Amino acid sequence: MRLRIATFNIENLAARDAFGKSARPETKAALSLFDFSEPRDRENAERAIALMVEDEKRQATALAIAEARADVLICQEVDNLGVLQPFLANYVHEFTDLRYGHLKVIDGNDPRGIDVAFAARRDLVAGKNDVRFKSHHERTFGELGVLDESLAEFGIGPDDLVFNRDCLEATLDLGEAELTIFACHFKSMGQPDKGGRDATRPIREAEAKAVRAIVQERFGDEWREANWIVAGDLNDFRERILAGGRAERSLPSGIDVLFDDFGVNPVERLLPAERWTLFHQAMLKDGSLVEEHVQLDYLLLSPALAAANPEPAVEIVRRGLPYRVPLDPAHPDRSVAYLATRADRYPRVGWDRPKASDHCPLVVEIDVPPRRL
Repeated sequence: MRLRIATFNIENLAARDAFGKSARPETKAALSLFDFSEPRDRENAERAIALMVEDEKRQATALAIAEARADVLICQEVDNLGVLQPFLANYVHEFTDLRYGHLKVIDGNDPRGIDVAFAARRDLVAGKNDVRFKSHHERTFGELGVLDESLAEFGIGPDDLVFNRDCLEATLDLGEAELTIFACHFKSMGQPDKGGRDATRPIREAEAKAVRAIVQERFGDEWREANWIVAGDLNDFRERILAGGRAERSLPSGIDVLFDDFGVNPVERLLPAERWTLFHQAMLKDGSLVEEHVQLDYLLLSPALAAANPEPAVEIVRRGLPYRVPLDPAHPDRSVAYLATRADRYPRVGWDRPKASDHCPLVVEIDVPPRRL
C-alpha cells in the first residue's frame, strides 16, 4: 500500500495568547507603536492584533500542510484537540480536498502544554478501531533502562519521566498491511550562550535510547522485520550545511542511537544542500554569527520499510518559511535585496513573520509491505 507520511512542527498551535507570563512577541512589537490611555483599550488592541497575526500565520501553516498532501500527518507543538480540530476544519480543509480525522492529542510532559498530535485521512481506514494509540509519556528513566552518569548533573533519578513531551505510538490497521508510527518531540537544544546543544545532549540521548527500547519492546526479536517509523522533531542533527552549501558532519549527536543499526533516514538520499528542515542564525556574545541549515525533523524507516523502499520519494516543503531564510545554502548572497525578491513563498509570508513555522514539513512516500504470514 502506497502512503505519504509527513511530520511538521507547526510552532505553537495554541488556544492561548501567551505562554505563562511572556506575551507573544509579534503582539508585543505591534503594541509598542501605540499609547493607550485606558487598560481596556490596550487589551482590546492586543486581542485584535493577536487574532490578525494568528490568522496570517495559520493560513501559511495550512498551505504547507496542503502542499504536503500527507495521508498520515504527525505534528508537534499542538496545544490540545480543541485547537487542532478547528484549525484543520477552518484552515487546512479550506485549502485542500484532503479531509483529516482519526485525531489524537494526549497531554504530555511539556510545562507549556505543547504536545504531539496525530491525524490521518478520514478514508484511510474504515473505523476507530483501525487506529490504536498508546502514550509513553509516563515511562521513566529506570523503567526503560536509560539512566546513566551523564544525567546526574540534571538531578535526574530513576523515577523521573524520560520524555520532555511524549512518544505517541499509533498503529494503523491498513487491511493488507500494518504500520506503527512512534511520534516524538525531543528536548530542545537550548540557547548557544548557555551551552546549547552540547549541554542538553544527554537528555536527548536518553530519549533516543528510550524510543529504541520501546520499539524493541513492541516488536521483540522481529523489530527489524516490522513496519514502523520514528517520526518527529528530534531537536538534534548529524550534519550542518554551512554558508556556501558545504555539508559538515557534526557528531556525536544526541540521536545517534536511532541511526546506528536501527532506523534509516531517507533524507540522506538528497543532495547535501537539500538535507535540512530548519535554518538557525544567532549572534553570540563574542559578536560572531552562527548560521547553519540542519535537519531536526525525521521520518526514520524500519529496516523492513527501508528494504521495501530503496528509493523512497522525499519532499521538504519550504514555501512557508520567512524570506530571511536562504532556501539555497550554496548561494553567496544573503542581502535583503536578494532574499526578499525571490517570490518563492506563499502569499503574505513576510521577512520574519508571518510564516508557516520555523520548521519545514518533511514528507516521505513509501510502499508499506503486506503483513508477514
